[in-house]
Amino acid sequence: MIGPPGTPRDYPGSLADTPVFLGCSDVDPHIPLERVHESAEVLRRMEARVDERIYKRMGHTINADELAAVRELVGK
Repeated sequence: MIGPPGTPRDYPGSLADTPVFLGCSDVDPHIPLERVHESAEVLRRMEARVDERIYKRMGHTINADELAAVRELVGK
């Protein structure tokens, strides 16, 4: 979810069990950890099926676990 802190996150509609994957590092210099948690909560309120994974000290990159999770999600 983009926008400055305090941006209203009351979106209408339902994601009706749509799968969503959120993977991020706990120390990503571009994505604050709190924003990942906030985004996951917004998506859950909208009835998405959220898989939120936080990786220790990974930085701003993608790892093999994330790739596997998304491959599995897309394969379904």
